[in-house]
Order: sequence, then C-alpha cells, then structure tokens
Amino acid sequence: MNIVVLGGKGVVGHHVVDRLRSDGHEVLVASRSTGVDIVTGEGLVDAVADADVVVDATNSGSYTTQETYDFFRQGTDNLIEAERLAGVSHHIAISVVGTERIEDSIYFRGKQYQDSQIRKSGIPYSIVHATQFYEFLVAIIVSAERDQIVQLAPAYIEPVAADDVAALIAQLAVAGPMNGTVEISGPERERMSDLIRRFVTSMEAPCEVITDPRAPYFGARVEDRTLLPGDGARRAETGFEAWLAQSEYARSSW
Repeated sequence: MNIVVLGGKGVVGHHVVDRLRSDGHEVLVASRSTGVDIVTGEGLVDAVADADVVVDATNSGSYTTQETYDFFRQGTDNLIEAERLAGVSHHIAISVVGTERIEDSIYFRGKQYQDSQIRKSGIPYSIVHATQFYEFLVAIIVSAERDQIVQLAPAYIEPVAADDVAALIAQLAVAGPMNGTVEISGPERERMSDLIRRFVTSMEAPCEVITDPRAPYFGARVEDRTLLPGDGARRAETGFEAWLAQSEYARSSW
C-alpha cells in the first residue's frame, strides 16, 4: 500500500510515518521541505500521483489571522483536486474536537471548511477529531501570555499524546475509509487553566497562570464542555504525567 503523509515531519505526521513504515508500508513524506506546498499547490499533484491513501497532517502556522483560514481553504481545495486527478481511494484528515461548536475563531472556521469540503468531495474519507495534544500545551501558553501572565478559561479538556493519535491514524490507513468522523481523547479530564498551571510549575517557567472564564481560547469563548468529545470517543492510554516524564520538558533534562 502506497501512503502519502502531508506534514509528515510535523507533530503528529512524523509519528504516523514511523508507525506505517515499521509495519512495512511504502510511505512518502510530503512537506514544504520536500518541495510540496498545499497552499500554492506546488508539487502536490506529483506527490499524490501513486497514492492509495493520503494523510493530511498539515496545520496552519498561525491561529488568529486571515492567513489561518486561507491555509485551510486553499490547502483543502488544492489537495482534493490533486486527489481526484490521481484517483486516491482514501483521504484521512486530522481535525479538532469541538470544531463544529466554535464559530468565533478563524482557526476553527477554517477547520469547519476543511471538514465540509472533505465530506462532499466524493473521495472516500476518514476524519479524526482529536483533543488538544500535550505537545500543543506550549502553544496555548504562548497564545495567552501577556507580561508573564497567562489567562486561561477553566474549560474542561482531555488532552492526548500525539503518538496515540498517530496510532489511530495508522490503523485507519490500513483498515479503509470510514466515510465519517471518529473522536479521540486522552484518559484524563482536567480544567485547562489547572493543567497549564501544573505544566508551567513543572517546567519552572517564569509566568503565572490565572483562571478567567472570559479568557479566549485562540480568539474563541469556550464553556465547560466546548472542548470535550462525545461519549463514543476513543480513549488513549497516555496520561499527562507519563507523557511529561518522557517529553523534552521533563525536569531531568533542564
């Protein structure tokens, strides 16, 4: 089976590539560094030409600007057209739990567009809605930090390890299209502001985390359950402490 992983050097993508290759599959890594750009379309048709399965693990480099929405709009349209030309039989995309419930974020509107275009493309597909990656916690901190104060909402989250998400994607790539959406989350539920406070303390970062129900999450207001998956979500096994202990942020490495 020939599989192309777009964003194959990214947070989730490189885990997907490693897992599929270890199972003996032919995997092409496609990214800007290999001459493939989904926004401009450069190299895209050639990259997916012989693919049975295409995994879209790309993500916007920004979260709150018009460039964010344009990334998903142009990238999704270009990729679907390239897949139609190539006759790709399975499109897999990584999205975010809560996408359909958040309207006041340009990032999530871009994700809504991506999901919608995939569903009506006519190409067999599987969409994975994941909760926040543990690896994404630093981006949450950076987005909310002002003068060493991090203001975050107390919304509940069930963060997940990127490698656990990659394991699900690798399974789907082999199993065939669902023509639907599956959710995946981590095993633990905690308020976002509390988890980030623990994370900041563990890293000994010089900032203070303040809980504020009005604090935006990448431009969006979130309530207690906005970022939680439904009852049928798959539950990964890696908890926060286990992930932290083997991560680059483990205290022993400082």
